[in-house]
Amino acid sequence: MTTAEFGQAMRRWRDRVTPAAAGLPSSGHRRAAGLRREELALLAGISVDYVTRLEQGRATAPSGQVVEALARALRLSAGEREHLFTLAGLAAPGRGTVPTHITPGVQRLLDRLTGAAVSVHDAAWNIIVANPLWAALLLDPGGLRGFARNVAWRHFFDPFGVIEQTPEQEHAFGVAIVADLRAASARYPADLQLRELIAALRRSERFAAFWESGEIAPHDAGRKLVHHPQVGTMELDCDVLTVPGSDLRIVAYTAEPGTEAADRLALLAVVGQQSFADHA
Repeated sequence: MTTAEFGQAMRRWRDRVTPAAAGLPSSGHRRAAGLRREELALLAGISVDYVTRLEQGRATAPSGQVVEALARALRLSAGEREHLFTLAGLAAPGRGTVPTHITPGVQRLLDRLTGAAVSVHDAAWNIIVANPLWAALLLDPGGLRGFARNVAWRHFFDPFGVIEQTPEQEHAFGVAIVADLRAASARYPADLQLRELIAALRRSERFAAFWESGEIAPHDAGRKLVHHPQVGTMELDCDVLTVPGSDLRIVAYTAEPGTEAADRLALLAVVGQQSFADHA
């Protein structure tokens, strides 16, 4: 396949995605109903110049990470995503590797949960995408690379500093997330990145102890105390939802309506949206 074909497919799919469908405001005069290049670049986390060069067939073949980001931003189906990988001269991740495709339905759900801090993770607990409120509450994943994007790695080596956990909560979370990784390694034996992650994590004595114990525990809904430097301390509900058929995990932080925590989270939503716009 040629770079021209890749660019043509990008333009065709960009033209069919409306700003509303992508969770963006629709304002000002628009010559077409689809996304502007600037909007696609924002959603995919790449530069406008790169989007332009890709569409015009002037860029070198994109990496798998870029293709994955474009597939999410363009709301591609599983078949369309696979075709985009093919056009880029790449093989879409196979059945033996951890799936990372976010379906259009899950993406629409993420777009609509504006009052909650929401992130989506794969079966190995690598963060795939997060909304601006999650980034403002915990950490913007846009600047994270490698193992730093993995929740298990952060738990054992570089925890989110704003979350206060009791020893019991920390133990329960450690057991649950190690059990998840053990199950993922059995389901996706061909995933080299997952094997590398587990090998690196076993350098932690705590992780190694959990791993060897074979203990299994589910992720129970619970409350977490978040000390945020801008809006203060909030007690938030944290729920982990699994998407059937895709092995994705949605993590949502919410506040009980009418509480001080709800007011502070709402304030952070405004601050977070402004920060997101400033860095776009």
